[in-house]
Amino acid sequence: MAENYKYRAFISYSHKDEKWATWLHKSLETYKIPKNIVGRETHMGEIPARLMPVFRDRDELPSATNLGELLTQSLTDSATQIVICSPAAAQSHWVNEEILTYKRLGRSNRIFCLIVDGEPWASNKPGQEDQECFPHALRHEMGEGGELSNLQAEPIAADARLEGDGKANARLKLISGMLGVGFDALKQREASRRHQRMLVFTTASFVGMAITSGLAVSAYLARIEAEEQRNRAQIETETARQTTQFMVGLFEVSDPSEALGNTITAREILDKGAARIENELADQPETQATLMDTMGTVYTSLGLYDAAVPLVAKSVERRRSIFGDEHPDVAQSLNHLGEVQALKAEYDEAEKNLREALRVRRDLLGSGAPEVAETLSQLAYVLTEKGDYAAAEPLIRESLNSRRAIFGESHPEVADSLEELGLNLYDQGDLDQSITLLRKAVAMRRETHGEQHPDLFEAINNLAYIVDAAGNVEEAEALLLEALAMARHLYDETHPAVATALSNVAYVYHVQGEYDAAESMYEELIALRKTVLGERHPDVAALLHNLAFLHYEKGDRGKAMALERDVLDMRREVLGDQHPDVAKSLNAIAMWSMEDGELEMAESLLREAVEINIGIHGDDHPDVADSLTLLASCLVAQERFDEAYRYAGAARQMLVSAMPDGHWLTALAASAEGAALAGLHRYAEAEALLVDSYTVLSKDSRAMQALVDKAGERLVSLYEVWGKPEKAAEVLAAAKQ
Repeated sequence: MAENYKYRAFISYSHKDEKWATWLHKSLETYKIPKNIVGRETHMGEIPARLMPVFRDRDELPSATNLGELLTQSLTDSATQIVICSPAAAQSHWVNEEILTYKRLGRSNRIFCLIVDGEPWASNKPGQEDQECFPHALRHEMGEGGELSNLQAEPIAADARLEGDGKANARLKLISGMLGVGFDALKQREASRRHQRMLVFTTASFVGMAITSGLAVSAYLARIEAEEQRNRAQIETETARQTTQFMVGLFEVSDPSEALGNTITAREILDKGAARIENELADQPETQATLMDTMGTVYTSLGLYDAAVPLVAKSVERRRSIFGDEHPDVAQSLNHLGEVQALKAEYDEAEKNLREALRVRRDLLGSGAPEVAETLSQLAYVLTEKGDYAAAEPLIRESLNSRRAIFGESHPEVADSLEELGLNLYDQGDLDQSITLLRKAVAMRRETHGEQHPDLFEAINNLAYIVDAAGNVEEAEALLLEALAMARHLYDETHPAVATALSNVAYVYHVQGEYDAAESMYEELIALRKTVLGERHPDVAALLHNLAFLHYEKGDRGKAMALERDVLDMRREVLGDQHPDVAKSLNAIAMWSMEDGELEMAESLLREAVEINIGIHGDDHPDVADSLTLLASCLVAQERFDEAYRYAGAARQMLVSAMPDGHWLTALAASAEGAALAGLHRYAEAEALLVDSYTVLSKDSRAMQALVDKAGERLVSLYEVWGKPEKAAEVLAAAKQ
C-alpha cells in the first residue's frame, strides 16, 4: 500500500451495525501479516507489517447533507474502504455518501464489502426490497461527471454469516483483497497459525484439549427414539390402548386455572405423568412398566438423566416380576437403564446391566437380531468411556457386520457403527482410517436423513473432532459451525446437543485467540452442564480442562494449574486412576510444573502418565510417546542425560512407526533426544538430530512457535558448548528472518 495513505482502511457502517464495526476494526488492526510476504509489491502497493491504523470513528457527524471535511479527508487518506453491508446500511444516507465520495476518488476497485445481514440484490426481487444489504452507490458503476450510472456494479464481498464464509474466512477474504494476495495462500497461513496456538493443548501436544465429540451427551438420543418405536410395536393391543389412554390424559387440565394464560411445558407434562404412573396403574402392571420405560427414555432424550434413572430402574423391576429374567421386555429396559447410567458416568453399573441385556437378547433373539447389535453398540460405548478401547473394538465390528447383514450397506444404523468404529480406531492411534470411516458415516447420514437430523449433527461433530486432531483446523471450524446451526434448528437452547455444539464454538474462539468470548462461553456452559449432569462429571471436567488452558494462554499459569488440579481430582474420582483423560491432566500439570522449575514433581507426574498410557494402549502408541517425550525433556532439565536419551529415543522410534515420514511430533522427540546427546558430549550425533528436528519443526505449520523456539535454543546451546559460536550465530540470525 502506498506510503502516503494515512489509514489502511476506512470502515463505512450504519450505527445499527456498530458491534460488527467494532469487531472488524479490532480484527484488522490486531492481524499479524505473515513475515514472508511483508514488503512484497502487489497491485495494492507494498505489503505492510500491520494493518493499522483503520478509520471507523464518525460519532460527530456534521448536520449538513454533505460529508464534513474530516470524513472527506479521512476517505482520501484511506488505502481501502470496507462497507459493512446490511439492510440498515443500505438505508443509511451517510454510508451511501461515503461510498460515493470514495468512488469519486477513482478507487472503486479498492472498495470491499462485509455482508452481515440481509441479501445482496434483494432490491431487484419484488417483495424482498427491504432485505437489500448493498447501498445504492455500491450497486452502480460511476458514470461521467462523477455521478452514478445505470450500469450494475460487481461489489467484492465477503459474507461473515454462519451460512456464508463465517467470520474467520470473511476476515481473511477482506485482508487478501486489501493486500492484493491470494486468499488460499493467506488461509493456509492462518490455518497454520491457529494450529500453532492450539498445539499447546491438543492431544498430539501431550495434554489434550477436548472438542466434545457428541458421544458423551447426545450420541445415542436418536437411537433411543428408534428403540422407542420397536418398544411400542411389541406392546400387546390392550396394553397399547391403556397406554394411549393414559398419555392422552396427561394433556387434560382438570383445573381450568392451571392453563389460564399459562404455557404448559413438556417437562411439566412428564413430571405430572411420572407422579401418576405409580398410583393410578398399580392394577395394570404391564402398562405401568411400559410407561415407566417409555417416559424414562423420553427424560433421557431431554437430557434429564436424574429423572430418567428411577423410572427405567422401576420398569426393570416391574418387568422382572411379570415376565421373569429371560424376556425381551426385561432386556429392553436393562438396555435403556444402561444407556442413561452411561450418560451419568455410572459406568460400572451401566456395563453390568448392558451385559445382562446382551446375554438375554442373544439367547432369545439370536446373535443377528438388530436389538443385539444395539446393545453391542451401547456396551462398546461404556467400555470406550472407561478407556478400554481394545475391548470395545470387536463389539463395534460385530455390531457393524450384523447391521450390514440386516439393513444393507447404506442405513442409519450402519452409519452408527461406522462412526463408532472410526472413533475407536482414533482412540487406538489409527488416525487415517478413523477419518475415512467418519467421512463415510457423514455421507451416509446425508443420504439417509437429509440435511437436518440429530444423527447428522452427531456425525458432523465427531468428524470435526477427528479432523481437528489431524490438524485441519479450517475444516473442523466449518463443521462445528454447521453443527451448531443444525443443533439450534433441531433442539431447544437448553438441550445437551446445543451445549455440545456451543462448547465446540467456544473451543474455536479459544484457538482463534478470542479469549474473552471463549471464557464467557466456557463459564456459562460449565454452569449449565453442572445443573444437568451434576458437579462431577467427565463432560464438566472436559470443559474445566479447556478453561484451564485458556487461563494459561492468557498468561495466568497459577490459575490454570489450580483449575487443572481440580480437574485431575474429578477425573480420578469419576473415571478411576487408569484412564486416558487422567494421563492428559497429569501431562498438563507436569508441563506447567516444569515451567515453574518444579522438576521432581513434574517427573513423578509424567512417570504416572506413562504407566497409565502403557496400561491402556500397550507400550507402542503415540500417547505413550507423547508422555515419554515430555519426560525426556524433564530429565534433560535435570541433567540426567542417560535416562533422557533412552526415553526420547524410544519415543522417536514409536512415532517413526506410527506417523508419516517427517512428522513434527517425531521431530519433537528427536529434539529431546538431541538435547540428551549434547549433554552426553556426543556433539556430532546431537547435531544431526537437532539440525534435522529444527528444520522440520520450522517448516511444519502444525508445530507451535514455542516448540520451534525450544528446538532452536537447543541447537544454539549445542554450538556454544561445542565451541562453534559462528554456527550459533547463523541459527540465531536465521530465526530472526
